[in-house]
Amino acid sequence: MRRLINSTYITLDGVIEGPHLWPRLDATADDRAAAMQIDLIMACDAVLMGRRTYDVFAPVWPTRSGDPLSDRINAIPKYVVSKTLKNPAWANTTVVVGDVGDKIKKLKEQDGLNIVQYGFGSVSKLLMEHGLLDELRLWLYPQTIGLSQLDQLFSANATQAQFRLAESTTLSNGIIVLRYQVIAMRMG
Repeated sequence: MRRLINSTYITLDGVIEGPHLWPRLDATADDRAAAMQIDLIMACDAVLMGRRTYDVFAPVWPTRSGDPLSDRINAIPKYVVSKTLKNPAWANTTVVVGDVGDKIKKLKEQDGLNIVQYGFGSVSKLLMEHGLLDELRLWLYPQTIGLSQLDQLFSANATQAQFRLAESTTLSNGIIVLRYQVIAMRMG
């Protein structure tokens, strides 16, 4: 069975929304971050996302090419959970509607590589409610944004889950990548 991996950027104050809008870190980039992103996407042959992530990704990624990350994300199938998206313009995109939990379960049961989901929102919460999330990668940014937000990584009524730290990597710019495996989940 394929594994479903969520990869999410988060600040010290818990902000997960709009990482492309966050102030840049006052440090040089660490090449290991790009290598980790490329390793992740190369170990996957599908991307799962919600409508908000699609709306951020779709205008940008198709304009990029010539590097392993861009070429891979543009080439592999993308699945968007949305009740409103009708005709996605991004190549290889399928809209998932109806019994989303069952459809994602069937997607995981297909032969293939892993599935990656970027960002954490309603689709991630649905994955947890159905016991479909296998791994959570948190990219912890050493900064606070100070923005109030509607979405938090986990809300007061989150699915109960237990995670095991599988790996942690500290980058030279202070970002810590925490890779957690789901070891138990209580579905409601």
